[in-house]
Amino acid sequence: MTAPNVNTLWAETLVEELVAGGVDAVCLSPGSRSTPLTVAFAEHPDVEVFSHLDERSAAFFALGRGRRTGTPTPLVCTSGTAAANYHPAVIEATQSGVPLLLLTADRPPELIDSGANQTVDQEKLYGDAVRWYRDMPEPEAEPRKVRMLRTTAARALAASTGSDPGPVHLNCRFRKPLEPTRVPADHPAGVPDDWAGGDRAAETGRDGPFVTTSEGGATPDAAAVERLRDAVAAADRGLLVAGPADGGLSADALERLAAATGFPVLADPLSDLRFGPHVERLDVPVCGGYDGYLGSDAVAGWSDPDVVLRFGASPTSKPLRRYLRDADCRQVVVDPTGGWPEAEFTATDLIVADEDATADALAAEPLGDIDTAWRERFATAERVHWDAVAATLDETYWEGGVLADATALAPDPTTLFVSNSMPVRDADRFGRPRAADLTVLGNRGASGIDGITSTALGAGSATDDPLVLVTGDLAYYHDMNGLLALGRCGVDATVVLLNNDGGGIFHVLPIEDHPTFEEQFRTPHGLDFEPTGALYALDFERATDRREFGERFGASLDRDGTQVIEVRFDAGDSHAVRERVAERVADRLADA
Repeated sequence: MTAPNVNTLWAETLVEELVAGGVDAVCLSPGSRSTPLTVAFAEHPDVEVFSHLDERSAAFFALGRGRRTGTPTPLVCTSGTAAANYHPAVIEATQSGVPLLLLTADRPPELIDSGANQTVDQEKLYGDAVRWYRDMPEPEAEPRKVRMLRTTAARALAASTGSDPGPVHLNCRFRKPLEPTRVPADHPAGVPDDWAGGDRAAETGRDGPFVTTSEGGATPDAAAVERLRDAVAAADRGLLVAGPADGGLSADALERLAAATGFPVLADPLSDLRFGPHVERLDVPVCGGYDGYLGSDAVAGWSDPDVVLRFGASPTSKPLRRYLRDADCRQVVVDPTGGWPEAEFTATDLIVADEDATADALAAEPLGDIDTAWRERFATAERVHWDAVAATLDETYWEGGVLADATALAPDPTTLFVSNSMPVRDADRFGRPRAADLTVLGNRGASGIDGITSTALGAGSATDDPLVLVTGDLAYYHDMNGLLALGRCGVDATVVLLNNDGGGIFHVLPIEDHPTFEEQFRTPHGLDFEPTGALYALDFERATDRREFGERFGASLDRDGTQVIEVRFDAGDSHAVRERVAERVADRLADA
């Protein structure tokens, strides 16, 4: 058995090693320089291929898969600006700690800075936004180089999924010919099986990955745990705060910690802890309405907590962040990567350790009695908040009401992806905790609105759960190219399109009163998105009220294919309803 040229064998070896390390899917974009890699992936029997014409959409699709699975789906593109289109997704991946592996094809070194067509400097193209970078040598049938190739593949996967997961970039250089055609200069009869000079490990690999990386878990320091245990045991009032997380604190560990402390849980919708069976099992309230009452006059007289235990990234809720900023108490951030997910800079302790290990170490023994009035205060505030939301839903429909219904009506289980700007904020304020298995995802690392659709479809491709995407009109517009993945990659979705004709989030900022607001910030576009139905072979529908939305939403979840349900709102009116709900909550809490 022979290979036609060394490029082919080099690419096949790289792919073989990635598969041995657990890779089972790839996102390919067409191009010439990447031909060896494309053919090697496309012909491997154990790799599922997702074909994308747009590299930016491809990168966000791979990001979505990585966010849902915790493992990277490699990306392959040609040289030049194709690789630059990966950059937005690389930034999101590094900010949110999502595994991503980029295989960018490149020209031989002598063509750099030569004026050669489609040639740019791709070395360290993504700067420090990647966890690891390697500029690969040109393919060669030499034992040491082949061992390096296999080792590099294993190291790339380990770096992408390690204790600080994120993007990894391998810049892969190939010179022509790129196609699997015979090259006599490589070997007259084709490159033989013993292409690495008889080094069997280099030529055939090993049983499993060429290099197995074992990374020890970050065990919390015993002395630090004991000090924290003493602080928690002495506290009458405490909180467990779970921010956005990809595989952070588990529900089981949360249950054990909540049982030991008796602290109320404030769970971000993206924490993977606001929804799930534990919500009904816990004896402490799992709070999701805090964005509507913390920081209001109604809670101004509440005592500060004595201690706050924080897991995950900085919370989505600005009122919660400010409440924590102003609280005069001990605040402990647990982060296994040693990062600093706390932009108000009020934390007093940073524990660099695994979240579950830390929670279990604290919960190993009972931690004393909490002030039950403190716990009941949050339980009462939650009841008041959700009663106010329900009463408002009976009177009117607004953008936040759609998120309230989407989180309440989504089947168990569901993958629910929420866009940035207002949808994620409305999910935070109006997505009521429930026992259903909802995996709620969003791109909160850099909080951009580019690539939202592609990320959601990538997440949906990694599971059999129904996929629901709730997105705004500008995010939908930004990533319409991503809709091509519906047909090319075989993903079905229920897409809820909140159309307020522009940047509705700016209504919550002081710039709303400035003369430039309408044209430079809200930026109404006047676009009719219905033609995307015919363009991308999806069903485009409109709902005009709550009843119609509920009917169309439920029908979509029972149907095959993709349905876009557009609901139109006036952004200013929706903002006024949000304020009305908050006023109701404040008034009722004042009387409680």
